[in-house]
Amino acid sequence: MAAQNNAPLPEGLEIAGYRIVKKIASGGFSIVYLAYDAEGNAVAIKEYLPSALALRQPGELAPVIAKPNQPLFRIGLKCFFEEGRALARIVHPNVVRILNFFRANDTVYMVMAYESGQSLQEQIARANAKDGGKSARLGEAFIRKTFDGVCRGLRETHANKLLHLDLKPANIYLRSDGSPILLDFGAARQAVGLDAPMLAPMYTPGFAPPDLYAKGAPLGPWSDIYSLGAAMFACMTGAPPQAADARKEEDKLGAQFERLAGSYSPELLDMVQACLALDPMARPQSVFAVQKALQAAPAAPLAAEIVPIETPAGGLRGLLGRIGLKRGR
Repeated sequence: MAAQNNAPLPEGLEIAGYRIVKKIASGGFSIVYLAYDAEGNAVAIKEYLPSALALRQPGELAPVIAKPNQPLFRIGLKCFFEEGRALARIVHPNVVRILNFFRANDTVYMVMAYESGQSLQEQIARANAKDGGKSARLGEAFIRKTFDGVCRGLRETHANKLLHLDLKPANIYLRSDGSPILLDFGAARQAVGLDAPMLAPMYTPGFAPPDLYAKGAPLGPWSDIYSLGAAMFACMTGAPPQAADARKEEDKLGAQFERLAGSYSPELLDMVQACLALDPMARPQSVFAVQKALQAAPAAPLAAEIVPIETPAGGLRGLLGRIGLKRGR
């Protein structure tokens, strides 16, 4: 992941009717701010600012884009804006709510709802810490319930002809009541990556499907299904699966699934392993199929169910603290 080397917008800045409170996240492609609207409601604002293409100095508002980078910057800006417009049409409890998007400072901003909670990645990390650094597992009931909600949001996304392409625990946000929200849809990152092969890859090893590694490979719901399986695998082991490109050289996942036997039902393990098939045609062909498998009770109950740790209050680390980091479409 590229580091963000741009200065954030100053705290207290008024922009398009919003007041910037502070930066809450940044990555190689964007910066996310906590802000308040005119009614005093907290929102998160995501600023399109790819660090590989643009530079903003402290005290400045508009970035400087070197002439050779201007075409790519405009491609990404256009895709970012169009993505915000497409996402704004989705009103679903398991998809981040886009409230507004606007142009300012020679770039584009996306305004999103802000809620308290934590990312699934933080939940996994807390489980690992509680277990003394060993691989802690989140329980089967938790995985089935959480990813049933993830599937609901992903089905709505696909129904709107959008792909996520960066589905991972850091982009699955858990409200205080445990219900999941899909974050960080990144069409602009995918477009910039395709048009700029000289840039560092903007996908997440382990969670990225092999489809993203192969230039010109068709992308579709099957691509998100691979990442869905990888995210469930991370809940089971505390770490992402082996990267897809490395698996083509020497696939070690089979042995890892064997070690998970007894901790999870055969039905759940078989479904997750199918999602992680390197061959897209060997994966479940729809998110609905994955959801049906999650909703089906296992043939035999497990001897003991490992209970996930509690979700803390989110505070200022709430929604979108993990937005804007990697590749998507």
